[in-house]
Amino acid sequence: MSAAQDPADVKTGYSICTICDIGCQLRSESRDGVLHRVKAHDSPALARHVCYKGTAAPHIHNHADRLRVPLKRVGARGEDRWEEISYEQAIDEIAERLRGVVDRYGPEAFAVSTSGWNTQTTHGLDRRFMNLLGSPNWTSGVSLCAGNTAAVNRLTYGWFPMGDIGNANCVVLLGHNPRKHSWTPIYNQIEGARKRGAQTIVVDPRVSEQAESATLHLQIKAGTDAALLLGWTKVIIDEGLYDKDFVRDWCVGFDQLSERVDEYPLDRVAQITGVDAELIAQAARMYANADGAVIPWTPITDQQLDSTSSIRLQAILRAITGNLDVVGGETLGGLNPSYRTESDLQLHDAISPEQRAKQLGYEKHPAYTYRTAEILRPYMKKVWGREWVDQVMGCHMANPSELFRAMATGDPYPVKAFFALGNNALLSYPNQHQIHKGLMNQDLIVAHEIFMTPTAMLADYVLPGDVFSERNHIADSWSWTNRLSLSEAVATPPDEASSSFRFWRDLAHRMGFADEFPWQTLEDVIDYRLEPSGQTFESFRAEKFMEIPVPRYRKYRKTGFATPSGKVELASSILEELGFDPLPYHRPAPEPTAGYPYLVFSGVREDPFFQTGQRNVGVLRRRCPSPKFFLHPEDAMRDGFVDGDWARLETAHGEVHAKVSVQEGMRRGHLRVPHGWWFPETRGEVDLAGAFVSSDAVLTTDTDDLIDYEQGIPHFRGYPGRLVACDPPVGMSKTTLEG
Repeated sequence: MSAAQDPADVKTGYSICTICDIGCQLRSESRDGVLHRVKAHDSPALARHVCYKGTAAPHIHNHADRLRVPLKRVGARGEDRWEEISYEQAIDEIAERLRGVVDRYGPEAFAVSTSGWNTQTTHGLDRRFMNLLGSPNWTSGVSLCAGNTAAVNRLTYGWFPMGDIGNANCVVLLGHNPRKHSWTPIYNQIEGARKRGAQTIVVDPRVSEQAESATLHLQIKAGTDAALLLGWTKVIIDEGLYDKDFVRDWCVGFDQLSERVDEYPLDRVAQITGVDAELIAQAARMYANADGAVIPWTPITDQQLDSTSSIRLQAILRAITGNLDVVGGETLGGLNPSYRTESDLQLHDAISPEQRAKQLGYEKHPAYTYRTAEILRPYMKKVWGREWVDQVMGCHMANPSELFRAMATGDPYPVKAFFALGNNALLSYPNQHQIHKGLMNQDLIVAHEIFMTPTAMLADYVLPGDVFSERNHIADSWSWTNRLSLSEAVATPPDEASSSFRFWRDLAHRMGFADEFPWQTLEDVIDYRLEPSGQTFESFRAEKFMEIPVPRYRKYRKTGFATPSGKVELASSILEELGFDPLPYHRPAPEPTAGYPYLVFSGVREDPFFQTGQRNVGVLRRRCPSPKFFLHPEDAMRDGFVDGDWARLETAHGEVHAKVSVQEGMRRGHLRVPHGWWFPETRGEVDLAGAFVSSDAVLTTDTDDLIDYEQGIPHFRGYPGRLVACDPPVGMSKTTLEG
């Protein structure tokens, strides 16, 4: 099972790919310490879980532009002028400057944002450092994607479940569009379910790839998912399609829920969503009547004006139809007893309640902050054995909009030191102009990266990180599942590169926390996490490449649910305690106008890229050289566009440029804008390598009228915009890429 060295100096081993966040287990091969290729798993059950991002890993890990030496800024912030320094000098100076910020402003003036390639291997040490220091202001891209879903699911039944697609007979995809090279394992599971005869329901304004194969396609108006799901819930209750025994024995708030959905008769829902009333009813019946049905996680409802309600409605539907913690339904996996969780290492009790209460978002948008986690503590302990469980890293976060606003304005207090680890923060959250203002207002910015991103260009120090082929790891899916998967180092990192473990350990030792960071190596941390099982990293990899506990179902019959009532809370007592509506609702978004006639939805990803990454990798970029707006042929004809034209998308808050792509599958009046675009090839010619040219983060704001109340999530799924013909932006004609 272990990595093997042969006389030709070829090393092979299992790898957890971190190019995206799915975490497929593959095999990596190096020659003379350099990653040579990534290939499919040798297990037939896992062999198809590989995409062209994964097989492109050698082009990424060995890229000519990869950061290899720590850099210190010598010009003005953002001027992109640097000097090379040693790692030890960098850590010494970072510690000294961070100490100065904390002494002057308090520990809450220090913030961290992390995501992307880095998040799979932090072992919770970033939060451990921050909690010991006294800063609650940790955030991540998961605040907009999956992490926030985890936190909101816990409001209903105390856990974030994983859909058992492999045994389901109905799969509902709310705008989610898994493909062969995007969310590959989920795509393979859905295709396998279809071959078994499972029905699929796709809710999407586009005729997506999944919609083309769906049993039913509901071509919804963007941003109206909550209204649709309220309609489904009404059909299921009115027609008696719910699991009456489960609702009677294990749910609270059913009568209140029934009254709420009575406000959403199908004719009203049809008017809101643009979907025929009978089709809405047909889909609701199909889901409710299936013997095992799942609504897998979707990024679409993570980012809407009523995101909390949309996510809660998915949880409610799972519960009332009897699809909770059953075969073919949504499984509440729990924790793997063999492995300490990241929360166990994060030391959440080390930060005082007073400092936790300073977390940005704690009062105004508390759903995924410490405030809600504190309410859940006794119930998490009763059911799952831990007071703090940070599923998908998303359950104890600062709100990013509140964070960047504080960085920019000093309100409610100054935030003056910002670390970005594996996270191109400038392009990763809404209101990019506010983020830029906040970054320019910092006393200290540190980026831990593998490439010089626009965010790194604004830093004071840029430290090169390692990559998955160069480090050992055992991945636990951030406590979303209880599977443990092996990842082995087969390649050698650059001499001055550091793992996130080394970065936080060395900084902790300089900041006076040496006793709380006793591990000498990354493997020591893994051994510590495996200690409850008596295993070590070496013994684990000598025996297996994966560990999956035997699933147990309907565990709530013994423990109850990790909620204040011990039951599924269809009306949430926690939301009520926090001052919000305990029941789900639909909140109308701004409508198109004569001046802004399109309904824009942003955040759609292209297969070759993950988030803002890989635009500099030629083998992937050539698959998608330019950002593209999708629009219906009738809209294109009306506005005088043809395929390939450059256009400028304008909203009330910003503008971006891309090429037009005329798509028959688009809903009329809708326009799709992709996520995360910048142009690494223009570095040195265009400001911040084109970070403000095509990034969807400049299109939306995060004012109170355009964010979800409970989470503070921005509305990315349906806002007014207009399209204007334009010339290619300056510097965008360069297309030659290395790698």
